Amino acid sequence: MDTAPSPASPTSAPDSSRRRRVATAAALASAVEWYDYFVFGIAAALVLGDLYFPSGSPSAGVLAAFATFAVGFLARPIGGIVAGQLGDKRGRKPMLVLALTLMGVATAGIGLLPTYETIGVAAPLLLVLFRVLQGIAVGAQWGGAMLMATEYAPEGKRGLYGSLVQLGVPIGVVTANTVFLVAGAFTSDQAFAAWGWRVPFFVGFLVLGLAWYIHTRVEETPEFKAAERALSEREKSEARSPLGTILRKHLGTVFLAGGSFAVNTATFYIIITGVLDYATRELDMKRSAVLMVSLCVSLTQLVLIPAAAALSDRIGRLRIYALGAVGLLVWAVPMFLLIDTKSLLWLAVGTFVTSCFLSIMYGPQAALFAELFTAEMRYTGASLGYQIAAVFGGGLAPFVMVLLLEATGTSMAVSAYIMGLAVIALVSIKVLASRAAAAARQRPPAAH
Repeated sequence: MDTAPSPASPTSAPDSSRRRRVATAAALASAVEWYDYFVFGIAAALVLGDLYFPSGSPSAGVLAAFATFAVGFLARPIGGIVAGQLGDKRGRKPMLVLALTLMGVATAGIGLLPTYETIGVAAPLLLVLFRVLQGIAVGAQWGGAMLMATEYAPEGKRGLYGSLVQLGVPIGVVTANTVFLVAGAFTSDQAFAAWGWRVPFFVGFLVLGLAWYIHTRVEETPEFKAAERALSEREKSEARSPLGTILRKHLGTVFLAGGSFAVNTATFYIIITGVLDYATRELDMKRSAVLMVSLCVSLTQLVLIPAAAALSDRIGRLRIYALGAVGLLVWAVPMFLLIDTKSLLWLAVGTFVTSCFLSIMYGPQAALFAELFTAEMRYTGASLGYQIAAVFGGGLAPFVMVLLLEATGTSMAVSAYIMGLAVIALVSIKVLASRAAAAARQRPPAAH
């Protein structure tokens, strides 16, 4: 492994059935959270601009909808900080349950929200509020689900177990696209704009059932219990703040983690949300066909993500991670050259290859971020790194894409944006690798 070693496992390892139950629950929690989060992005690209931000310009309406989409990302660090603090002090499970409950309420609320035509300016304001709640929820969720999986993982399989949570992203995309395709297939364009788009948001009610299951059937992680026991004496005499420790001693690691991942999350939201708008509005491609391509491409990630994670368990996280970043750097221009042909086949090829490089990075990312921090500050540190990348990468990417297209008239400007983020990622990965190598040299040799 080319990152810091995992902390020693607790002496009483959980049995295999408990590991499977926890891993399944964490993966489901991730999938439903990301589903709820992604349905907003798809709706923003298709209908929210007209319904909640009426304007004489189609581009202005889409920009307003994507700005609301980005607001959710700005709220994600809040969820990461609050849940990280409490999750490192009180446990991973309670924060995961809270995040699921908040997401379910916010998503169902969007589905029930009247439009601008019905309640005026209150409609976009409430839409922004619900989006903020979604952002807080997903910011809190990722760290909890990721740590539930990785801290229950058997020796040598932390990458693979972490990837089960990462699979929530493609599962969420596939499910969200499928539900929108079904809603569109059974409604006319007028009915879809009137009420059909709301159906995918009602799935938010199902999240509450999963939250209750995790609350009643899943135990806290062994590594958190061990860290809690080790710190109990210290906490009797002084207040412990994981966030304070991170800010004082590990802020550089947090920013390096965020810098390494921004290209991944930005490119991901460009291909699932930005390209959906670009292909349907600018290239006049059919909505259902573009959604189907996105669905099929996401299905391939279900295989690629765990494969990359398992390989990282063998040859090192950062080596696999860097390979994906190099791929995104090289492929940024060819991807948009293929999309601009207006051919559905070449759109599929361009986004599929991009998806492969995204999967190569995303597979080992959960375990990599977990291993950058010790157990007593891991929820806070890993969440902050992830959410910083989400704000400056994913949240702004569709908005930046529309601005770049409007300002330059060429998709090559978007390619340049991706390439710039890829260079930042490779520099961050290089520094993380150098730090890991230096730490390994300072460790005393193992006893034989």
